[in-house]
Amino acid sequence: MGKCFVFVNQKGGVGKTTSCINIGAYIALAGKKVLLVDFDSQGNMSSGVGVSKDKPTIYELIAGLTSPQEAVKHTPVAGLDAISASIDLSGAAIELVEQDNREFFLKKALAPFRDVYDYILIDCPPSLGLLTLNGLAAADSVLVPMQCEYFALEGITLLLKSVSNVQKSINPELVIGGIFFTMYDSRTRLAQDVVMQVKSYFKDVVFNTIIPRNVRLSEAPSRGLPICSYDPECAGAKSYAKLAEEVMKRG
Repeated sequence: MGKCFVFVNQKGGVGKTTSCINIGAYIALAGKKVLLVDFDSQGNMSSGVGVSKDKPTIYELIAGLTSPQEAVKHTPVAGLDAISASIDLSGAAIELVEQDNREFFLKKALAPFRDVYDYILIDCPPSLGLLTLNGLAAADSVLVPMQCEYFALEGITLLLKSVSNVQKSINPELVIGGIFFTMYDSRTRLAQDVVMQVKSYFKDVVFNTIIPRNVRLSEAPSRGLPICSYDPECAGAKSYAKLAEEVMKRG
């Protein structure tokens, strides 16, 4: 059975979608079959790998309006597939909030893929709402991207508390797969202090690889390409290649 990771951070702009795309791409380059699941109504992950937001999307899949096979779209990277998202997903939480087992509709939708793909990576919205709750219920492991700034320290405490609640009541097999730093600027003392504090407290939970602030990482999504296809020699690409190796070793 394939492994399922969910990328979660209630704060926006921390590199969550960028990380989901590029870790998935490098795992695919390592010869694994990878499925990216865009579970954010903004659909940024879909744009970032050059797949259409036209129907069918993840909304049609969870609503039972399409088959698993029809929902999958191919990306420019061999072995890397995706299920896209559109603004329609924003209505899913409203429509399903009154239903029984409302936390499990994503888990049910992704079940047919668990024996097809080696890795399933879920990109959740920047919130701790029902969609993210579904991501946590569907996954085996949580990956937490963290920007090197003061407020990130406060936010991660709230996030891990939410994960703990999910472990107790919804998904007891869920584990913290790891925390990793993004947009790191070694010139600032604050970034260095945040890294030191988090590593001191969380120890082995923190990945060794740190993703630097890198303009090429920001440019790649506009071309609909992962960084491995856009500029494989840049610092951001080399960092994500190393981080993907760590994810596979831990997974």
